[in-house]
Amino acid sequence: MRMRRVTELDRKMDKRFREMTTWLAQFDRYADAVPEPASADASFRRYFRLPGEPSVIVMDAPPPQEDCRPFVEIAAYMEAMGVNTPRVIEVNLDRGFLLLSDLGSVQYLDWLDEHPDDADRLYADALSALLRIQDKGQEFQGRLPAYDRELLLSELSIFYDWLCTKHLEIEFSAADKKRWADCCEVLVSNGLEQQPVFVHRDYHSRNLMLTAGKNPGVLDFQDAVEGPLTYDLVSLLKDCYVKWPTEKTLGWATDFYAQLPPKYRDATSEDRFIRQFDLTGVQRHLKAAGIFSRLLQRDGKDGYMKDVPRTLSYIVDVAPGYPELSFLRDLINERILPALAAKKS
Repeated sequence: MRMRRVTELDRKMDKRFREMTTWLAQFDRYADAVPEPASADASFRRYFRLPGEPSVIVMDAPPPQEDCRPFVEIAAYMEAMGVNTPRVIEVNLDRGFLLLSDLGSVQYLDWLDEHPDDADRLYADALSALLRIQDKGQEFQGRLPAYDRELLLSELSIFYDWLCTKHLEIEFSAADKKRWADCCEVLVSNGLEQQPVFVHRDYHSRNLMLTAGKNPGVLDFQDAVEGPLTYDLVSLLKDCYVKWPTEKTLGWATDFYAQLPPKYRDATSEDRFIRQFDLTGVQRHLKAAGIFSRLLQRDGKDGYMKDVPRTLSYIVDVAPGYPELSFLRDLINERILPALAAKKS
């Protein structure tokens, strides 16, 4: 995820930047290189590009806020799977610096914004890569944290705590709290009933890079878990940053189902798979809307709030087909969206 570009003043005043350049100076090839801002995300991590042939990326992940170890470990898993991810070149775990191969600067999101007719081609590549992650990832998924009940409930609480309560100051009655808890149980049960796979956990258009070969390049995998079969699929197809027509999304999802290995496809019908896909999307979109609000309220980052209405629209879209989601539909339509609009006015 991107934030503002780092200015020249930032470079002069930024102690971390000076530490990073000192670290790079030990490598002859990069001793005189001038790092240029590449991107930053919603965490404390920042990325800089060192020009050259080929160029490389420096990750600045300041301890104790960030731990590079999961990134290094999962990068090795991804490389073993044959997935196109940044290769780790040099590491300083104690100081939080990594030197990585460069997958370029063309995000799926940016390319699709300019070239929407390329969607079928790009999504076919992304779905093929996801199938590979789930297939080849079986060897590694048991080493990942589990996407268990505690984690699912914790993520859902972000929506309640940060969007509803802190940002919008919406008060829940005792009856509201009961209905909210019932919705949470539906969503948690849906997650836990699915086949467990290697889950990237943030597999969407801002973390997929358009590359000349072996498309896509896959970023931001350090929070991977063992979890629901449909989680990464819904992250990709019901993206918080770009939205496609429902019939197109459903077509991609059913194509993915048809390509699943028999052990997954035989365990669930297509109709049940789509139900799991829809409900997993509701869980993810509640979490994402809560995180966007937390980024504003806690971290002062307001750039993500514009994505909240789109994110919540996915829940409104599917809710008519699921009576157990009627509370969420009414909550969003009657209370959350009007409150968000009022804050903007």
